[in-house]
Amino acid sequence: MQLTGAEIVIECLKEQGVDTVFGYPGGAILNVYDALYKHKNEITHILTSHEQGAAHAADGYARATGKVGVCFATSGPGATNLVTGIATAYMDSIPVVAITCNVGVSLLGKDSFQEIDIAGITMPITKHNYIVKDVNDLAKTIRRAFIIAKRGRPGPVLIDIPKDVTANLAEYEPKMIVPPEKKEDVCENDLKIAAAMIQEAKKPYIFIGGGAVLSGASEEIFEFVKKIDAPVTDSLMGKGAFPGTDPYYTGMLGMHGTKTANHGVSECDLLVVLGARFSDRVTGNASKFASNAKILQIDVDPAEMNKNVVITHGVTGDLSIVLKKLNAMISQQNHAEWIRTIEAYKEKYPLKYHPDVLTGPFVVEEIYRQTEGDAIIVTEVGQHQMWAAQYYKYKEPRTFLTSGGLGTMGYGLGASLGAKMGRPDKCVVNIAGDGCFRMNMNEIATAVRHQIPIIQVVINNHVLGMVRQWQNLFYGQRYSATVLNDKVDFVKLAEAMGAKAFRAQTKEEFQDAFQKARSLGEPVVIDCQIDCDDKVWPMVAPGDAIDKVFDEEDLKKKMQ
Repeated sequence: MQLTGAEIVIECLKEQGVDTVFGYPGGAILNVYDALYKHKNEITHILTSHEQGAAHAADGYARATGKVGVCFATSGPGATNLVTGIATAYMDSIPVVAITCNVGVSLLGKDSFQEIDIAGITMPITKHNYIVKDVNDLAKTIRRAFIIAKRGRPGPVLIDIPKDVTANLAEYEPKMIVPPEKKEDVCENDLKIAAAMIQEAKKPYIFIGGGAVLSGASEEIFEFVKKIDAPVTDSLMGKGAFPGTDPYYTGMLGMHGTKTANHGVSECDLLVVLGARFSDRVTGNASKFASNAKILQIDVDPAEMNKNVVITHGVTGDLSIVLKKLNAMISQQNHAEWIRTIEAYKEKYPLKYHPDVLTGPFVVEEIYRQTEGDAIIVTEVGQHQMWAAQYYKYKEPRTFLTSGGLGTMGYGLGASLGAKMGRPDKCVVNIAGDGCFRMNMNEIATAVRHQIPIIQVVINNHVLGMVRQWQNLFYGQRYSATVLNDKVDFVKLAEAMGAKAFRAQTKEEFQDAFQKARSLGEPVVIDCQIDCDDKVWPMVAPGDAIDKVFDEEDLKKKMQ
């Protein structure tokens, strides 16, 4: 049958099972929005307040569901407003398809009104991108984009479509989409070497990264941990792939990791790395990272082998498949003495905070208590992000959504909207600092417009907390441009956008406010007032090895 390019876009999205699209219309993409209007009962469109919010919402939808997230934007500034969101998804390997429209083919390259080379701009931050100049290529391009976004190591794909292509006619044939299967082939010799390394180890440690979540490898990891009898740590992106409530779990690794995890990894004789890329925030001084250990890395992307840290051996393949094979090869291990050593560290170095006043850690722990650990927690970037990683026990994958690689302030609110649309059965809480909330707080209006019942918690210390912490510790307390000493009232702002809002200055006020927020079933903002000099502990100073981790008590002793 003959369809316009715009109609082909919508039919291809339906083929892929897309039920929600996030976007913002404009002149170049009008034909697509007109076609979408005719299918509004099949595909829900969420009109965000800004295109960046749409990109983050598509990202949050993808992280929460495991599906491909989709966002729309028009040409020029509409397309460029997606860039930060696309880069965020790229750094964290999130499958997103961004569809932009451009000026007509005859106007390309002529500095036409609202023309931009968005394919050129996004080339370094997409897994692949296209500009479709022939309507006959459109359907196969969209289908290919979804495969690329999802297969192997996931990532964002951009499709740019000139406006006349969306109006032109082409023959369209519906196609039954079969999800791409994971590649089963793994080098047998690599597996044998890995199994031998594991069985020879006396003090193994398991480090879990974001690839474990993307692979859906939680069951295989759980069996692997129990079989190896080894303690577990994770990265920011790996949270929930192994239950944070399990006795083998020792907390996060790295700059704001637990002392137990940092010391344990520094003392182990084998570090098994599952889907992690050795970010500098994890390794600290890379030349001193896990210096007593052999390192076995399992990753779907061979480019990650020996990129940041020199490894002893690597196995390339999808993590769930590799672990399934390894679990069948490895006999039950027993490392009771090593486990006792790590347990002693856990008792000696618990996470702790000031108990008498409202603090970020208390807020996170109270959210955990009231939601019984079953919420989807989304964050912005900064101190609150680290507290959310440290003090909420993630029991399942895809329940902690945060910008890890790019560290995008303004990410969380849009992402929480996407997460709630994808998982309406879950309580979705976005935890922000006041600096982050300012960046994209206009998306509260989106939540109200579409009645998306997210809970927005603002950890409000009236400063840029993480930057101030560095200024306090390493820059002689010179607080350059980090004090937010204006009189912005987040409660009034939220109410002006139509949301319910509460202010909490004490622990009891927050407990009450969060309980009310959960019962209301509508968008709610809670403004939590905390001290401007609360810090994230423990910490590793930049350039130090991770076993040099210190906390507030260590700092006080050093200054005496």
